[in-house]
Amino acid sequence: MADEGVGSEGISKISDVLSGSLNGKRARVRGWAYRARASNNLAFIVIRDSSGIIQCAFKKDSVPADVFDKAKGIYVESSLWAEGTVREDSRAPGGFELTCDNIGVICLGEAFPIAKDQSTEFLLDTRHLWLRSQKLTNVMKARYYMLGLLREFFDKEGFFEVAPPIITKAGCEGGSTLFEVNYFGDKAYLTQSSQLYAEIYITALEKVYVLAPSFRAEPSRTVRHLAEYWHLEPEMAFYSNAMNMELQEKMIAYVANNLASRHSDIVKACGQDPAYLASIKAPFERIPYTKAIEIVNANGGKMAWGEDFGADEEALLTKGKSMPVFVHNFPKKIKSFYMRPDPENPETVLNSDMIAPFGHGEIIGGSERIWEYDYLLQRIREENLDVKNYQWYLDLRKYGSVPHSGFGLGIERLVKWMLNLDHIRDAIPFPRTINRVYP
Repeated sequence: MADEGVGSEGISKISDVLSGSLNGKRARVRGWAYRARASNNLAFIVIRDSSGIIQCAFKKDSVPADVFDKAKGIYVESSLWAEGTVREDSRAPGGFELTCDNIGVICLGEAFPIAKDQSTEFLLDTRHLWLRSQKLTNVMKARYYMLGLLREFFDKEGFFEVAPPIITKAGCEGGSTLFEVNYFGDKAYLTQSSQLYAEIYITALEKVYVLAPSFRAEPSRTVRHLAEYWHLEPEMAFYSNAMNMELQEKMIAYVANNLASRHSDIVKACGQDPAYLASIKAPFERIPYTKAIEIVNANGGKMAWGEDFGADEEALLTKGKSMPVFVHNFPKKIKSFYMRPDPENPETVLNSDMIAPFGHGEIIGGSERIWEYDYLLQRIREENLDVKNYQWYLDLRKYGSVPHSGFGLGIERLVKWMLNLDHIRDAIPFPRTINRVYP
């Protein structure tokens, strides 16, 4: 069954009603039934739209019989509109209620399959429906605002956004985590990173960034790994690794502070304290790799020089800290071929990882790049990579190469940390993990 309600004429956003500007006036709202309950004489429907939720009350002796019957028969998640008088009521969600005398059912639907206390696997199987939940709605709003702030930051810093290919012949982080695809009979891969392509643009635009999906075939089941994720990758001509870290911390503070000041209501709804995000200030602590191992082991870890940090070690490293920290100058043997060795200690590279506190772990990895042709060719061969797949990348070092740096930020990891989410799967609409590719 369906009534009128497709057009927008005369419809108020719920946020406008909750602002108090319509108190005592008539209003019509439209959306979905977030909750519904009824007795013999009263029917209450909490309606949600993209801007908020409001309680709509129907009294049997104050409305036509057909209106009350419609209100009483609404299922959760039915789409509808309701009309009535706005009145202030401290007991109602948001402090306002709509005393209604008219209702229109757009789609009554069926009994909604999601109720309280469902298993995580069930909620993932019904992700296409669970995305309507208030929790995920607020997370996706916050994610949207964070992406807007990131773009705003790079606009202010004079960057250009560029578009790389997603299908590529060249692996950036090593062959073991590449998703192979059949590209018209030829072997190709889904990109692990757009970094190599971003490096092309710095010779024309100097400072660029990519915001695009990346893919990692890592058989990992941790709370912070995804097989498909969104990757922000800036690349900057004439930047040292020190300048690179300064840009990263400035970016993080900008996003955190502005998210707190502009969208504190969304931050609170996601379970984070806006005051914490407002407190994030640069500079962040810088810890050499060797010193970081000592800190981890002093806190109960068992790391040897030359090992990479896992989630447990990162948690030990940031124990007692509330701000992110940089770990820099990792051993060359555990890092990617393109990272430039430190002239003062060639066994380490000019790189850094930004580790978020409270167990959220690494959110950014960056480095100064090798910009000399001969040395880059040597490193490609040392890593047993196919030189012909990187010939175009080597060409960049032949024709006007310059010192440059860049970094990669995992968007979902940033969202997880800033909103203090328990699992990275809630930082993206449709998580792709080792055991999930549906829906």
